[in-house]
Amino acid sequence: MNPRLAAARALAAVLSGKASLNSSLPAQLDKVDERDRGLTQDLAFGTARWQPRLDLLAAQLLQKPFKAADCDVQALLLVGLYQLFYTRIPAHAAIGETVGCADKLKKPWAKGLLNAVLRRAQREGEELLAGLERDPVVRTAHPRWLQKSLKAFWPEQWEAICVANNAHPPMILRVNRRHHSRDAYLGLLAEAGIAATPCRFSRDGILLAEACDVRQLPGFAEGWVSVQDEAAQLSADLLELAPGQRVLDACCAPGGKTCHLLEAEAGLAHVVAIDLEAKRLTRVRENLDRLQLDAELIACDARDTASWWDGKPFQRILLDAPCSATGVIRRHPDIKLTRQADDIPALATLQGELLDALWPTLEVGGILLYATCSSLPTENTEVIDAFLTRTPGARELDLATEAGLRQPHGRQLLAQEGGHDGFYYAKLIKIAASRG
Repeated sequence: MNPRLAAARALAAVLSGKASLNSSLPAQLDKVDERDRGLTQDLAFGTARWQPRLDLLAAQLLQKPFKAADCDVQALLLVGLYQLFYTRIPAHAAIGETVGCADKLKKPWAKGLLNAVLRRAQREGEELLAGLERDPVVRTAHPRWLQKSLKAFWPEQWEAICVANNAHPPMILRVNRRHHSRDAYLGLLAEAGIAATPCRFSRDGILLAEACDVRQLPGFAEGWVSVQDEAAQLSADLLELAPGQRVLDACCAPGGKTCHLLEAEAGLAHVVAIDLEAKRLTRVRENLDRLQLDAELIACDARDTASWWDGKPFQRILLDAPCSATGVIRRHPDIKLTRQADDIPALATLQGELLDALWPTLEVGGILLYATCSSLPTENTEVIDAFLTRTPGARELDLATEAGLRQPHGRQLLAQEGGHDGFYYAKLIKIAASRG
């Protein structure tokens, strides 16, 4: 299959609200030649990354918008525009190959339209984009609701956040303490000719100068190292793990933090890792097996404690709550297409429900670490403030890290170009059991 067609079909599923790229793209990648898979991924993710501005440009070039039934043609046009403005693919190839895909969509009528619009974009696109630059949606390539939210919450940082969100994410490793120290593994990377530097905030983190295939990493198959962003790596140390503890990792998939907890403290008595979807736990089990670690995996709704909790209290809980994922847009640019402003209050409600449900499973004196990969205080410090107000037995603890910005509650890490993702942490201790 033509990589442009594969990317457009994956994107069409996203535009129609039926899927994310993580769910729609793999099936399309299976249909293209192996040598074209990298190009297909770049076309899909790159088009999603710049979709807000490409969509407004397309509106200038089209006489009328596409019908809902033609979102596949719309996706194909966006893929064509992405090639013209953000790749080194020659214009004649970008246009010709993209137009030719219309036949495979069984919409030959679209060939003339795509050809005319893309050729006009080639001639006038730069001028049209320059005229649209006054619109912050075009300038930042962020949907209007998100651009406004970031500007309101982070008036000094919002433009830098948008730049970081649009950049390609760095590849960051987590060294397995059970096998090597970070310094020792840096030495192994140097011997393998892989340039790398230690991360600033995570004691286990290594930043690669350039991304590489994990099969090139020394000892990857043996579990010496994993790929995980620096911000996500902070949870293991912030939890103050100790031998003999029972630990709960709520909303655990894909399992990076679960594995890190077990790497960081070999003497944990029991780790329970739960997630809503059983199929997501398959990836958790694969990660555990590669690292030769073990945890009890349970597919369930964490809020329904009667269905999964055995009544034995946990000394530590990591609640990596479902969120808008606005802190990891650079890794999942289709968030710009799938998230809406109305999602945020609903997510904040869910996050509060999870805190309320899990709190009774924590023993007095135990610690709960609340985390999200959101950059929006609505899901972060405001959720913790509301929980502390209604939970007299909860107190906040300081976070032992200089990462991020201190908030009314917790610390907010904002996405850094060439550094960590956007993330949030708040640390709570249970000083008394709930009344009644």
